[in-house]
This record gives sequence, C-alpha cells and structure tokens, in this order.
Amino acid sequence: GGERLLNSTRSEKERLGRLLRMHANHREEVQLVSAGDIVAAVGLKNTLTGDTLCEPGAPILLESISFPEPVISVAVEPRSKADQDRIGEAIQKLIDEDPTFQSHYDDETGQTIISGMGELHLEVLLGRMRREFRVETKTGKPQVAYKETIKDSARAEGRFVKQFGGRGQYGHVVIEVEPGERGSGFAFVDKIKQAAIPKEYIPAVEAGIKEALQRGVLANYPLVDVKVTLLDGSYHEVDSSDMAFKMAGSLALKVAVRRAKPTLLEPRMKLEVFTPEQFLGDILGDIDGRRARIEDIGVQGDYREVRALIPLGETFGYTTVLRSMSQGKATNSIEFHHYQEVPSSQLEQIAVKARGRVI
Repeated sequence: GGERLLNSTRSEKERLGRLLRMHANHREEVQLVSAGDIVAAVGLKNTLTGDTLCEPGAPILLESISFPEPVISVAVEPRSKADQDRIGEAIQKLIDEDPTFQSHYDDETGQTIISGMGELHLEVLLGRMRREFRVETKTGKPQVAYKETIKDSARAEGRFVKQFGGRGQYGHVVIEVEPGERGSGFAFVDKIKQAAIPKEYIPAVEAGIKEALQRGVLANYPLVDVKVTLLDGSYHEVDSSDMAFKMAGSLALKVAVRRAKPTLLEPRMKLEVFTPEQFLGDILGDIDGRRARIEDIGVQGDYREVRALIPLGETFGYTTVLRSMSQGKATNSIEFHHYQEVPSSQLEQIAVKARGRVI
C-alpha cells in the first residue's frame, strides 16, 4: 500500500492504496499481484477505465480498449429539486467508470438522455444511481439508438445570404454526398479549384456539415457513413464570414441527404437462448415473429442452444416472454453485433414512430 505508480495514459503520478481481491459479497486484502491477476485498488485519484498503471522507472503504455457505441437510450428526469442537483454528478461518475455508458441533454425536450448497451445495462446503472448516489428518477420507455445513412450519391448547393443595412452575410457552397463504408463514420474531402472559396473558410464549411450530421432528415437520428466532397462555391470580399459558410455547409448537407435515398440503420443483436427441448418449437416460432435470423441450433444433452441475429427493437421485454413460454427454465443472453439497414417494409413505420417519440 502507498506505493507510487505512473499512470502512463495521462502522464500523472498515482498513489496506490490497498489491493483487494473481490469475491461476490466479500473481499480479501492482498499484498502481491502478478500478470493475469484481477484485483481492485483503493484510493486511485486520476485513473479511469482503460488507463495503464506502471512503474515510474519502466514506463509502458498498453493499448487502450475499444468500446462499442451505445445502442439503447432512456430519458431520465429527476423526481425532486434535490435529485436535480445530484443527477449530473451521479451520471458523470458512472461515465468515468463505464465508457459504454453515455449521456446527453436534449434541448428540444429538456430531458437528460442516458444510453448504454442494453435494457439490463441501463437498469443496473439506474439502480446504482438510487443506491449509491440517492438519486430518484422518472424514466421513459427504452428507445432504440437508430442511425441514418444514405444509399445514393447526390449534389446540392447551400447558399446563406443575408443583407442588413451595412455589412451582410454571404456563404455559398456546392457539395456531393455519397455512401461510405459501414462503420466509416464521416469523411470530408476538399476539392475546391482556383480558390472559389478562400482556404480560411473551409474548416467552417466542414463544421457546418458535421453539425448537420447530428440530426438526420428521416427522424432526427445521427447520420453516419457519409462521405462529403466540397466541389465549388463562391464568396464575397466584404460579407463572407465563418458563420455564413458554416450555415451554407449545413444547408447544403440537408438538401443533398434528402436527394441521396436516406435510410435508417438499426442495431442487430446476437441472441442466444438455452432451453429444454420441449419448449424449442414455441421459442423458435416467437423468435421468427421478431424479424430474427436463426443462425444455428446446437444440442447439449436435453437442452438446445439457439443462436440468432435479432433487431434490438424486437427484444424489449423478451426475457419475461421467454420465462413464461418455458416455465422459467430457458435462459438468454443478448449482445450487440452490428448495425444493419432497416427493411423497407419497416422503414416508414419506425420513422413515423420516431418522429413522434418523447425523446
């Protein structure tokens, strides 16, 4: 205890308190740990999940863990003024511990939205907020974290021109959008020729495009996997400004995306069900009705193991349904697998529901 270490991720000194080996509901103090041991350390001040601690004299930085994006969101509101004061602090502490947990404030609804890896994940975190931070919250229904993307290429121009007496605002851009590889996020390419727009305004155009990507055109979900090329534009010696070009970029992006066959992506989950054989038929019928694709059915004695890919939106409350179908004998696990395009038959239904959603 009391040993000084280096947090090589943050280049900060860290003092180690006690080391504990954790067992379900008790813990034992240990003096020595070696490679492969899993222990808890008491008293760390500046260390977060994913950081490396090492000897100050032999610094080493281990590769950081890559964490998946959240796939489910819930709106939370404090029950009282006292809870209002504590909720932000509680959420921040949980985010510091758990990088798969995220939070943002929705200006439109005035609600705090928390996001995580599944229903159970958020239930556990809300339980911890009650027990450890004494924060009581009202929560909305779980919402799927859909994303929007495009299926086609399209061009559009954005023109932001305002005149008020003296100096006005002038920004004008021509862009092309095209689909990117799944998982690529956002790419920006500057192909402006002969200084149609001065170089100093290009970052403002990109910033406007990035801002417009935060809310898509179908149901306000973030736009992903889009490549944007800046092709042309024009400027005014006096009236052009960063703000005008930011607005022009944002306007152009929205128009181009509407022309580029926008669509929704939904999280597909890996579902595993472990059930006695007698309930297999009912369980398969139910899974089939949830737009799932059954990948494999394994045999383990009298039990069957079903593996399937299922849209997250079809899994809410699934554990309860499974229990009632199997007299409580079947178990399941659900984890994120990948984002996939929503079938056209479901697209309008989901978009309409999303536009009217609370969050």
